Amino acid sequence: MEYTEKTTKPLKVFNSIHLFSSSSSSSSSSSSSSSRSSSFPAASQGPCAACKVLRRRCTESCILAPYFPSTKPFQFITAHKVFGASNIIKWLKEVPETNRADAVSSMVYEANARILDPVYGCAGAISKLQKQLEEVQAELAMTQAELLFMRCQQQQLDDNAKFHRNSGSANWE
Repeated sequence: MEYTEKTTKPLKVFNSIHLFSSSSSSSSSSSSSSSRSSSFPAASQGPCAACKVLRRRCTESCILAPYFPSTKPFQFITAHKVFGASNIIKWLKEVPETNRADAVSSMVYEANARILDPVYGCAGAISKLQKQLEEVQAELAMTQAELLFMRCQQQQLDDNAKFHRNSGSANWE
C-alpha cells in the first residue's frame, strides 16, 4: 500500500501542474487563471522536479534543481521511490560538484534497474550483459576458427591445383 501511495502522489502533482499550465494557456481563461499564470514562473525558472514532487518551495540554493529539471519529473520520481529524497540529498552533498551529474545519472539508472529487478538491480543487468558478452566472444571464436579452417582448405586446394599444373606439364617419358 505504501508503494502505491508514493507512486500516485507524484503523478497527481505532475498531472495537476500539467493541467494548470494547459488551462492557463487557453484563450478563454478567467481573470483568476491569468493572475495565476503571471505569478507562476516560467518552466525554466519554475521549481525543479524534486520540489514539485515533494510539494516544497524551490529556492536558488536547491541542491536538486540542476540535476532534476522540471522537464524531467519521472527521473526524480523513480529515484525518490527507491532511495528517498533525504538519501539523494545526502549523497549529492558527499559527492564533489563536478561529479554530481554523473552521480544523479547513476542513481536514476540504479533506481530503474531496481524497479525492473528488485532483487538484483544493476548487478542483474551487469550479469546479463556479461553472459551476452561471453556468448558473443564464443561465437566470434567459432567464426574465426571456421574462417581459419576454410582458409587452410582453400590453401590446400590451391596447392593441389598448382601441383597438378606443374606435374601435368612435366615430361615423364
